Amino acid sequence: MSPGLTPGPADPTVLHPMPGQPRVVQLKPLVTSELVEVGEYSYYDDPEHATEFETRNVLYHYGPERLVIGKFCALGTGVRFIMNGANHRMDGPSTFPFPTLGGSWADHFHLLTGLPNRGDTVIGNDVWIGYEAVIMPGVRIGHGAIISSRSVVVSDVPDYGIVGGNPARLISTRYEEADIARLLAVAWWDWPAEHLTRHIRTVMSGTVAELEAAAPGAAR
Repeated sequence: MSPGLTPGPADPTVLHPMPGQPRVVQLKPLVTSELVEVGEYSYYDDPEHATEFETRNVLYHYGPERLVIGKFCALGTGVRFIMNGANHRMDGPSTFPFPTLGGSWADHFHLLTGLPNRGDTVIGNDVWIGYEAVIMPGVRIGHGAIISSRSVVVSDVPDYGIVGGNPARLISTRYEEADIARLLAVAWWDWPAEHLTRHIRTVMSGTVAELEAAAPGAAR
């Protein structure tokens, strides 16, 4: 870099953003499936299989439901998203999916259609999902939430909620309800990258009031 020049924002199109650390991948330039949508700067960390995220971490994904991950999400090693294709019938004596094994059993494939579908799995912006957490089908995780390591998330998580356990339960929220509303209104993850770059310190360690004051268009 030339003397006197200020470095610009991080590049959201770079697959491996950390030099010498292939274990970290930004997901937006990695994913190819039309059923997976990822916002800029969200990353996955895995020392062995980082670039295999779509096949190793998004399971039973046959559609039409989608996996939507927002911007600035941090996904720990071994995070798994279980999609609706994992469902089995539960209204008869057996849950076994006989038609999937072929032969004359395939004549009964209609028995596997119309299974319950909870819809898209949606992860908000600025979500931290810990090591080996499992996200079940159709779950919606709010902005700013934290999912503890090895949690099994079976129900929706509120904005700025902290959950843990199997099944995951709400442990606490990161802010009071009024401050959460203010944070959602600021929506720093939608700021232009150049503006965000000037206020990284405030985003990472400032107060809610300081964040509001730093927002684009805020009165100075």
